Amino acid sequence: MKVFHSSFFIFGLACILTTQPTLLKAENLVTEDYPPFNIVNPKTGEVTGMSTEKVQELMKRADEKYTIAAYPWSRAVQMAQNNPETCVFSTSRTPGRETLYKWVGPLVRNNWTIFARADDTRRPKTLEDLRTYVIGGYRNDAVAEFFSLKGFETDLANADADNPRKLLAGRFDFWASGELLGLNILKQQGLTKLIVPLFTFNQVDMYLACNLNLAQEKVDKWNQILKNMEKDGTSAAIEKKYK
Repeated sequence: MKVFHSSFFIFGLACILTTQPTLLKAENLVTEDYPPFNIVNPKTGEVTGMSTEKVQELMKRADEKYTIAAYPWSRAVQMAQNNPETCVFSTSRTPGRETLYKWVGPLVRNNWTIFARADDTRRPKTLEDLRTYVIGGYRNDAVAEFFSLKGFETDLANADADNPRKLLAGRFDFWASGELLGLNILKQQGLTKLIVPLFTFNQVDMYLACNLNLAQEKVDKWNQILKNMEKDGTSAAIEKKYK
């Protein structure tokens, strides 16, 4: 009889673990340091920012358990592509990425901008004017991918924060980055007088990009919640804090 009760207990425990895995799941949300959209505190690792606050509100309204952690961008995008229940933000939605994720958003809009040394007498005004130059960017970033696909010569860093110094050192001719990110990096590094924005050449929406195995019902629910946040003024209030 003792053997029977022991076997029954083990069988029952196995049923609980196999039939209720969703109770143990939490959404893994990964990002990078990309101010003002995602801002990582270097001392604590805490992530804030315009996109982050919108995602936090989204998860709250959806009653989801979740974690947010920052990584180098190359690792973050690989995690979202390879790991179930994982999403990466803020991710530019481009044709080349369309089939890699399930998309929730848009969260924010991002201007792509060309930066130059302030003492550089060359002043390109269009993308074609840049054709003969080397463009600086960083690995797995949508801006850098854009230039590579169009046949431009690029010089890629591991992080965008490395590019101002590389530009000043003459490693490449012009730097392509998100407008707000670029300006933020220059301010942090005290380089706003040495490097200046020239022109904006593209505008893209940035999303929460989720692993393809994420349930479509959940994706649809999250998208509807974001629409509701737009309608009730929550998204605008969050954006105002960072502009």
